[in-house]
Amino acid sequence: MECPKCERPTAVAPMAGSLTKGHLWRHDDASARRDSSGALVSCSASLSIVDLPEIGRQMEFDIDIPVGEPEPAGGAEPADAMVLF
Repeated sequence: MECPKCERPTAVAPMAGSLTKGHLWRHDDASARRDSSGALVSCSASLSIVDLPEIGRQMEFDIDIPVGEPEPAGGAEPADAMVLF
């Protein structure tokens, strides 16, 4: 989602108890990245509450895993498998 102040693409975390609202993730404003001491400065719209673009939608991964006989225990993972954590 785009930040309403600095217009940078920014991730949004869902808010507990609301399917329609979320918090913008902390991010820096491209026009004011550092203060006089050189420290990064967050955009003033960081952590603000915004309307979610799609109500209750979760991130999805599309991985084609062949359907058929399961691999024996300890077998190799499919070539296109990805580790999430």
